[in-house]
Amino acid sequence: MAQGQQKTEDMKGRALDAAGLTDYQDGAVVSRALIQKPTGSVTLFSFAQGQGLSEHTAPFDALVLVLDGEAEIRIAGTPRQVKAGQLIIMPAGKPHALQAVKPFKMALVMIRS
Repeated sequence: MAQGQQKTEDMKGRALDAAGLTDYQDGAVVSRALIQKPTGSVTLFSFAQGQGLSEHTAPFDALVLVLDGEAEIRIAGTPRQVKAGQLIIMPAGKPHALQAVKPFKMALVMIRS
């Protein structure tokens, strides 16, 4: 089975290439849940250039770890440029949106409180 097709339980206890766990698709957003529990989640996303997430709010802080590429993340109307190796915390209750400036991959970590 290819690395990008591993089952979640097969990933536990192993060092993995996070950026390699989702592939880019032209004109699309691809997501892959790694952990999905009532207490929180970890989801990987790949965005084709120009793709994004429309403005929304979340009831919990959300941490974005940029794995590849570059994006603009707007938090409460303020744009922030993020690129590979950086992270940003989107605060609970604040509207935020995301758009890929270049093909872009991220890990989204949400911990419910």
